[in-house]
Amino acid sequence: MTKPHATKNLDRYGSAELPWSRARDVLAEDTPTADLTFFVTTVRPDGRPHSAGVGAVWVDDALYFKGGPGTRRSRNLAANPACSVSVRLRGIDLTMEGEAHRVTDPATLERVAAVYRTGGWPATVEGDALTAPFSAPSAGPPPWHLYRLTLRRAIGVAGAEPHGATRWDFAP
Repeated sequence: MTKPHATKNLDRYGSAELPWSRARDVLAEDTPTADLTFFVTTVRPDGRPHSAGVGAVWVDDALYFKGGPGTRRSRNLAANPACSVSVRLRGIDLTMEGEAHRVTDPATLERVAAVYRTGGWPATVEGDALTAPFSAPSAGPPPWHLYRLTLRRAIGVAGAEPHGATRWDFAP
């Protein structure tokens, strides 16, 4: 289980530190069935940021997302895996930072494809990537590479009780 090795309470109004389990549990419960849009920000070769909305799922305590090999995000990640992923979850806004690396393991691809299918996207594994009859236009044409975010830091700001703001740092 992904556990932070350090936390910092960022709340300026006296609220208690938020537990990582709050964000993690909502990710596990709401992906892929809730209507969530995740935004992945990568770094272009010239250092400028690039952001794109993606479909992401939390599977086996990790965040996975996809992108066609020709998309700007996939090209950026091939050169520099540093990225951040942001999402508004039920009761908490979350930003996750780390490195995203391509997944080619057949068992992991199949496990993640199965989770995507429970949410209505008919993903299947083809070779070392995912395919389906459709995807978001920003994903590019199939097949789609699958990426796993190695979490280094997350920041959560709770918009519902109990309120608060916390930074969680994860071991490298």
